[in-house]
Amino acid sequence: MRQRLPGEERRRLIIDAATELFSKHGLKGTTTREVAKAVGISEATIFKHFATKEELYTAIIEGKAHAQREHVMGVVGPLAEARDDAAFLRTLATELIARAHADPTFMRLLFFSALEGHALADLFFRQRVLTIDVFLGRYIADRIATGAFRPADPLQTAWNFIGMVTFHVLLHELFGQKPPAHLTRERAVEEMVTTFLEGVRSSNGETARAAHGPPS
Repeated sequence: MRQRLPGEERRRLIIDAATELFSKHGLKGTTTREVAKAVGISEATIFKHFATKEELYTAIIEGKAHAQREHVMGVVGPLAEARDDAAFLRTLATELIARAHADPTFMRLLFFSALEGHALADLFFRQRVLTIDVFLGRYIADRIATGAFRPADPLQTAWNFIGMVTFHVLLHELFGQKPPAHLTRERAVEEMVTTFLEGVRSSNGETARAAHGPPS
């Protein structure tokens, strides 16, 4: 006789199976019957945990976005407070790339949600993308205010940096392109950071950085 699973364990199995199917076929291309079959349960059991397919998809988005956001912010937060531009940006880029590599389903879900044009795309954007963009934008605004960075729109400048990181992720994780042997992830990140900082630092950036130093 098959052992009855605890409710939380069954819920986790449903989410895991649905994540894999949604990342391959999208929300519209996946049925709750297929999810149930992958888990080895009845379709009715899914609806005991999630009222609709959309609710199941929302749980996946919120869970993944929250986990990634908390991890990334926890790692880069102290560097942002210290105003160590190169270390902060290097770590942010490295963490975003590493998380995408460790969980490729996340990137696929992000693109499916946008391409399918359903309301959950906005939820995904607000939960994951906008949070990090705003965080970086505020950091840039602070560095502009201290004179370390030249005047520019902080959010657009943040998008410029995130754009380099995102393209790197798309190239490798979505399109499966292999970089030249010498272009390691570390070197790629270093090139992004150097190119970005050379573009945003003001002519008196080093003086301003030395004068202000890390916040007390």
